[in-house]
Amino acid sequence: MSIGKDHIITPSSGPGPLMIIGGAEDKLRRREVLTHFVEACGGPEARIAVIATASSLGPEVVEVYDALFRKLGAADVVSVRPESREEAHDPAFVDALSDVTGIYMTGGNQLKLSGVVCGTPFGEAIHAARERGAVIAGTSAGASIQSSHMVAFGVGGTTPKQRMTQVAAGLGLLRNSCVDQHFEQRNRYGRLLMIVAQSPQLIGMGVDEDTAAVVTLEEGREVLRVVGRGAVTLFDPDRMVTNAHEARRSAPLLASGVVLHVLPAGAEFDLDARALIPAEAVVDDSEAAEIAEVGRDLRRLARDIAAGDVSPTTLRRRIARSRRAKATPRPDPTEQSSQTEQTQQDGAST
Repeated sequence: MSIGKDHIITPSSGPGPLMIIGGAEDKLRRREVLTHFVEACGGPEARIAVIATASSLGPEVVEVYDALFRKLGAADVVSVRPESREEAHDPAFVDALSDVTGIYMTGGNQLKLSGVVCGTPFGEAIHAARERGAVIAGTSAGASIQSSHMVAFGVGGTTPKQRMTQVAAGLGLLRNSCVDQHFEQRNRYGRLLMIVAQSPQLIGMGVDEDTAAVVTLEEGREVLRVVGRGAVTLFDPDRMVTNAHEARRSAPLLASGVVLHVLPAGAEFDLDARALIPAEAVVDDSEAAEIAEVGRDLRRLARDIAAGDVSPTTLRRRIARSRRAKATPRPDPTEQSSQTEQTQQDGAST
């Protein structure tokens, strides 16, 4: 899969991208995140499986996404909703993912989703779908489960405190990571910091609402690009100093040396190198032409000063007059002639 300058994902060979959506994605107006997902799945050839296991409103949620994805151009949308680990072992549910081009996991209770899916043939089928190129997307709970370590539940707050959240196993589609969603809107900085303080081998990823962290595998490296209205916040604790191993229950944690990255829409980040990918310079054609013209004027000014005893002020005035003359349109002889004839006719009729 690849993403162009407008961040539109196009199908290609190899593992498919992950779309980690922070919840509350726009369903009524621009629908930027959902549009990207449908186009990534193949647009008019997209066949999408909606997994609403996390939601207590499964049929209603599926109905909403079915209508949305079809309106955005998908060819087919199917509901695949195992409600127990027994059903997650059922070949009927597993085989339903065998030919889809995209999988969309809805929001709800991520611990329920993890408890039903992880470590089952159905969970393995999600991995297999990605390996053959399908797009794996999830919003809210469906975002959290994509990481190797998943926030099970917890409380909000800015200050990291011992035991403010608990962690469970995720699907591990995104390696060595922990994803949190509704990040800025529900003030979840503290609990994600607590997790990386306790597990500094992980990179913490907080995704805002109506925003997607799109992760693609490029030359063996995981590259993250941001799509949507908000930002993706990364905590890199590689050289962090913390007292998480000895802090008392509910006590604020020492967290020093954490590297913070806040990535708005369009930003690109190398997750393996843990480094920002510099944006390519974009040149405005009209601005470039104006700069070139100014350069020519300056060179002519320098030549004229060197050739004669004329002050720079006088030469600048000459250049300005020359520009005004070029900008003033010359009268059209044909138009002048027709105006003269019209005047003569008016005089004759009078």
